[in-house]
Amino acid sequence: MSTLEITVLQQPLTWMDGAANLRFFDQLLATIHGRDLIVLPEMFTTGFAMEAAKSSLPEAEVITWLQAKARQTRAMVAGSAAIQVEKGAVNRFFLVEPEGKVHFYDKRHLFRMAGEHEHYLAGERRDVIEWRGWRILPQVCYDLRFPVFSRNQNDYDLALYVANWPAPRALHWQTLLQARAIENQAYIAGCNRVGSDGNGHHYSGDSRIISPQGEILAADEPHQPARLDATLSLENLRDYRERFPAWRDADGFSL
Repeated sequence: MSTLEITVLQQPLTWMDGAANLRFFDQLLATIHGRDLIVLPEMFTTGFAMEAAKSSLPEAEVITWLQAKARQTRAMVAGSAAIQVEKGAVNRFFLVEPEGKVHFYDKRHLFRMAGEHEHYLAGERRDVIEWRGWRILPQVCYDLRFPVFSRNQNDYDLALYVANWPAPRALHWQTLLQARAIENQAYIAGCNRVGSDGNGHHYSGDSRIISPQGEILAADEPHQPARLDATLSLENLRDYRERFPAWRDADGFSL
Protein backbone atom coordinates (compact mmCIF):
# COMPACT_ATOMS: atom_id res chain seq x y z
CA MET A 1 0.00 0.00 0.00
CA SER A 2 1.56 3.28 -1.10
CA THR A 3 -0.46 5.42 1.33
CA LEU A 4 -1.20 5.01 5.01
CA GLU A 5 -4.24 6.60 6.67
CA ILE A 6 -3.18 7.34 10.24
CA THR A 7 -5.21 8.65 13.18
CA VAL A 8 -3.71 9.89 16.44
CA LEU A 9 -6.01 10.17 19.48
CA GLN A 10 -4.89 12.90 21.89
CA GLN A 11 -7.16 12.24 24.87
CA PRO A 12 -7.40 12.50 28.68
CA LEU A 13 -7.00 9.36 30.79
CA THR A 14 -8.80 8.34 33.97
CA TRP A 15 -6.25 7.72 36.69
CA MET A 16 -5.78 4.03 37.52
CA ASP A 17 -9.15 2.92 36.20
CA GLY A 18 -8.70 0.47 33.36
CA ALA A 19 -12.39 -0.27 32.88
CA ALA A 20 -13.27 3.44 32.64
CA ASN A 21 -10.54 4.08 30.08
CA LEU A 22 -11.63 1.16 27.92
CA ARG A 23 -15.24 2.38 28.01
CA PHE A 24 -14.07 5.84 26.98
CA PHE A 25 -12.06 4.56 24.03
CA ASP A 26 -14.91 2.19 23.10
CA GLN A 27 -17.09 5.22 22.40
CA LEU A 28 -14.34 7.09 20.56
CA LEU A 29 -13.29 4.19 18.35
CA ALA A 30 -16.90 3.48 17.40
CA THR A 31 -16.82 6.72 15.38
CA ILE A 32 -13.62 5.92 13.44
CA HIS A 33 -13.71 4.18 10.07
CA GLY A 34 -11.54 3.87 6.99
CA ARG A 35 -8.17 4.17 8.68
CA ASP A 36 -5.07 1.95 8.50
CA LEU A 37 -3.49 2.82 11.85
CA ILE A 38 -5.01 4.27 15.04
CA VAL A 39 -2.67 5.38 17.84
CA LEU A 40 -3.60 5.73 21.54
CA PRO A 41 -1.40 7.37 24.22
CA GLU A 42 1.16 5.74 26.50
CA MET A 43 -0.36 3.75 29.40
CA PHE A 44 -3.81 4.39 27.96
CA THR A 45 -5.49 2.15 30.56
CA THR A 46 -4.10 3.89 33.67
CA GLY A 47 -2.10 7.04 33.11
CA PHE A 48 1.62 7.12 33.93
CA ALA A 49 1.53 5.44 37.36
CA MET A 50 4.41 3.54 38.89
CA GLU A 51 2.06 1.09 40.62
CA ALA A 52 -0.12 0.56 37.55
CA ALA A 53 1.15 -2.86 36.46
CA LYS A 54 0.23 -4.51 39.75
CA SER A 55 -3.28 -3.11 40.03
CA SER A 56 -4.48 -2.55 36.47
CA LEU A 57 -5.89 -4.81 33.80
CA PRO A 58 -4.10 -8.09 33.03
CA GLU A 59 -2.32 -8.45 29.71
CA ALA A 60 -4.85 -10.94 28.33
CA GLU A 61 -7.73 -8.49 28.87
CA VAL A 62 -5.85 -5.60 27.25
CA ILE A 63 -4.95 -7.76 24.23
CA THR A 64 -8.51 -9.06 23.87
CA TRP A 65 -9.85 -5.50 23.89
CA LEU A 66 -7.27 -4.30 21.35
CA GLN A 67 -8.05 -7.23 19.08
CA ALA A 68 -11.76 -6.40 19.21
CA LYS A 69 -11.09 -2.73 18.40
CA ALA A 70 -8.74 -3.61 15.54
CA ARG A 71 -11.32 -6.00 14.11
CA GLN A 72 -14.08 -3.40 14.50
CA THR A 73 -12.13 -0.57 12.82
CA ARG A 74 -10.29 -2.79 10.30
CA ALA A 75 -7.14 -0.93 11.34
CA MET A 76 -4.04 -1.65 13.38
CA VAL A 77 -4.68 -0.24 16.87
CA ALA A 78 -1.61 0.77 18.87
CA GLY A 79 -0.96 2.03 22.40
CA SER A 80 1.05 1.17 25.49
CA ALA A 81 -0.11 -0.26 28.82
CA ALA A 82 1.47 -1.13 32.15
CA ILE A 83 1.65 -4.92 32.21
CA GLN A 84 2.74 -7.41 34.85
CA VAL A 85 4.57 -10.33 33.27
CA GLU A 86 6.32 -13.28 34.88
CA LYS A 87 9.68 -11.53 35.19
CA GLY A 88 8.24 -8.20 36.42
CA ALA A 89 6.43 -5.07 35.21
CA VAL A 90 6.88 -3.62 31.73
CA ASN A 91 5.59 -0.58 29.85
CA ARG A 92 4.44 -2.52 26.79
CA PHE A 93 3.54 -0.89 23.47
CA PHE A 94 1.04 -3.12 21.65
CA LEU A 95 0.33 -2.95 17.92
CA VAL A 96 -2.60 -5.22 17.02
CA GLU A 97 -3.81 -6.17 13.54
CA PRO A 98 -7.50 -6.65 12.59
CA GLU A 99 -6.91 -10.39 12.09
CA GLY A 100 -5.74 -10.59 15.72
CA LYS A 101 -1.96 -10.74 15.33
CA VAL A 102 -0.21 -8.99 18.22
CA HIS A 103 3.11 -7.16 18.00
CA PHE A 104 4.70 -5.49 21.01
CA TYR A 105 7.71 -3.46 22.08
CA ASP A 106 8.76 -2.94 25.72
CA LYS A 107 9.90 0.58 26.54
CA ARG A 108 13.69 0.67 26.53
CA HIS A 109 14.47 3.99 28.25
CA LEU A 110 12.78 4.26 31.65
CA PHE A 111 12.10 7.73 33.05
CA ARG A 112 14.28 7.79 36.15
CA MET A 113 13.08 11.25 37.23
CA ALA A 114 9.76 9.58 38.11
CA GLY A 115 11.40 6.37 39.36
CA GLU A 116 10.15 4.32 36.41
CA HIS A 117 13.42 2.38 36.38
CA GLU A 118 12.69 1.22 39.93
CA HIS A 119 9.26 -0.19 39.08
CA TYR A 120 9.57 -1.43 35.49
CA LEU A 121 11.97 -3.57 33.49
CA ALA A 122 13.64 -2.04 30.45
CA GLY A 123 12.99 -3.59 27.06
CA GLU A 124 15.88 -5.45 25.47
CA ARG A 125 15.24 -5.01 21.77
CA ARG A 126 14.37 -2.48 19.09
CA ASP A 127 11.53 -3.67 16.87
CA VAL A 128 10.30 -2.73 13.41
CA ILE A 129 6.77 -3.87 12.52
CA GLU A 130 5.58 -4.33 8.93
CA TRP A 131 1.98 -3.30 8.24
CA ARG A 132 0.29 -2.88 4.86
CA GLY A 133 3.61 -2.32 3.12
CA TRP A 134 4.94 0.11 5.74
CA ARG A 135 7.83 -0.45 8.15
CA ILE A 136 6.94 1.01 11.55
CA LEU A 137 9.23 1.66 14.52
CA PRO A 138 7.35 1.76 17.88
CA GLN A 139 8.83 3.95 20.64
CA VAL A 140 7.57 5.15 24.02
CA CYS A 141 7.86 8.65 25.54
CA TYR A 142 11.36 9.00 27.09
CA ASP A 143 12.81 6.99 24.17
CA LEU A 144 12.40 10.21 22.17
CA ARG A 145 15.43 11.75 23.93
CA PHE A 146 17.83 9.07 22.67
CA PRO A 147 18.43 9.47 18.92
CA VAL A 148 20.87 6.58 18.56
CA PHE A 149 18.17 4.10 19.58
CA SER A 150 15.78 5.41 16.92
CA ARG A 151 18.47 5.81 14.27
CA ASN A 152 17.01 4.88 10.89
CA GLN A 153 19.19 2.16 9.43
CA ASN A 154 17.18 2.19 6.22
CA ASP A 155 14.78 -0.13 8.05
CA TYR A 156 11.70 2.01 8.81
CA ASP A 157 9.37 4.51 7.13
CA LEU A 158 7.37 5.70 10.15
CA ALA A 159 8.22 6.01 13.84
CA LEU A 160 5.45 6.13 16.45
CA TYR A 161 5.97 7.84 19.80
CA VAL A 162 3.26 7.39 22.43
CA ALA A 163 3.62 9.46 25.57
CA ASN A 164 2.55 10.95 28.86
CA TRP A 165 4.83 13.99 28.36
CA PRO A 166 4.15 16.77 30.92
CA ALA A 167 3.31 20.30 29.83
CA PRO A 168 6.39 22.00 31.39
CA ARG A 169 8.59 20.17 28.86
CA ALA A 170 6.27 20.55 25.87
CA LEU A 171 8.92 22.43 23.89
CA HIS A 172 11.28 19.47 24.22
CA TRP A 173 8.58 17.13 22.90
CA GLN A 174 7.75 19.31 19.92
CA THR A 175 11.36 19.98 18.97
CA LEU A 176 12.60 16.42 19.33
CA LEU A 177 9.74 14.99 17.26
CA GLN A 178 10.68 17.28 14.38
CA ALA A 179 14.36 16.48 14.83
CA ARG A 180 13.69 12.72 14.68
CA ALA A 181 11.77 13.20 11.41
CA ILE A 182 14.44 15.35 9.76
CA GLU A 183 17.50 13.37 10.85
CA ASN A 184 15.96 9.99 10.02
CA GLN A 185 14.17 11.09 6.82
CA ALA A 186 11.03 9.32 8.02
CA TYR A 187 7.47 10.14 8.99
CA ILE A 188 6.92 10.66 12.71
CA ALA A 189 3.67 10.45 14.69
CA GLY A 190 3.64 11.59 18.32
CA CYS A 191 0.57 10.79 20.45
CA ASN A 192 0.54 12.50 23.84
CA ARG A 193 -2.28 12.66 26.40
CA VAL A 194 -4.03 15.75 27.77
CA GLY A 195 -5.50 16.59 31.19
CA SER A 196 -4.07 16.00 34.67
CA ASP A 197 -3.06 12.78 36.41
CA GLY A 198 -3.26 11.49 39.97
CA ASN A 199 0.15 12.93 40.78
CA GLY A 200 -0.91 16.45 39.79
CA HIS A 201 1.04 16.53 36.53
CA HIS A 202 -0.60 18.35 33.64
CA TYR A 203 -0.31 17.34 29.99
CA SER A 204 -0.76 19.71 27.05
CA GLY A 205 -0.87 17.06 24.33
CA ASP A 206 0.89 18.77 21.43
CA SER A 207 0.43 15.59 19.43
CA ARG A 208 1.48 15.84 15.81
CA ILE A 209 2.17 13.99 12.59
CA ILE A 210 5.33 15.13 10.81
CA SER A 211 6.73 14.63 7.32
CA PRO A 212 10.29 13.42 6.61
CA GLN A 213 11.23 17.04 5.92
CA GLY A 214 9.97 18.20 9.31
CA GLU A 215 6.69 19.70 8.08
CA ILE A 216 3.77 19.38 10.50
CA LEU A 217 1.06 17.52 8.61
CA ALA A 218 -1.44 17.45 11.48
CA ALA A 219 -1.62 19.12 14.88
CA ASP A 220 -4.34 20.63 17.04
CA GLU A 221 -4.89 23.08 19.86
CA PRO A 222 -2.84 22.13 22.94
CA HIS A 223 -4.60 21.15 26.19
CA GLN A 224 -7.66 19.89 24.28
CA PRO A 225 -8.80 16.39 23.34
CA ALA A 226 -8.24 15.93 19.62
CA ARG A 227 -8.27 13.49 16.74
CA LEU A 228 -5.46 14.02 14.23
CA ASP A 229 -5.69 12.50 10.76
CA ALA A 230 -3.14 12.38 7.96
CA THR A 231 -2.44 10.49 4.77
CA LEU A 232 1.18 9.39 4.48
CA SER A 233 2.75 8.62 1.10
CA LEU A 234 5.40 5.95 0.70
CA GLU A 235 6.03 7.16 -2.84
CA ASN A 236 6.75 10.70 -1.62
CA LEU A 237 9.02 9.36 1.11
CA ARG A 238 11.07 7.26 -1.28
CA ASP A 239 11.27 10.07 -3.80
CA TYR A 240 12.57 12.49 -1.16
CA ARG A 241 15.15 10.03 0.15
CA GLU A 242 16.34 9.44 -3.43
CA ARG A 243 16.54 13.16 -4.28
CA PHE A 244 18.23 14.07 -0.99
CA PRO A 245 20.14 10.93 0.07
CA ALA A 246 21.72 12.22 3.27
CA TRP A 247 21.25 8.72 4.70
CA ARG A 248 24.04 7.50 2.43
CA ASP A 249 26.56 9.59 4.38
CA ALA A 250 25.50 8.47 7.87
CA ASP A 251 28.22 7.35 10.26
CA GLY A 252 28.52 3.62 10.67
CA PHE A 253 27.82 2.58 14.24
CA SER A 254 25.26 0.46 16.06
CA LEU A 255 24.06 -0.34 19.56
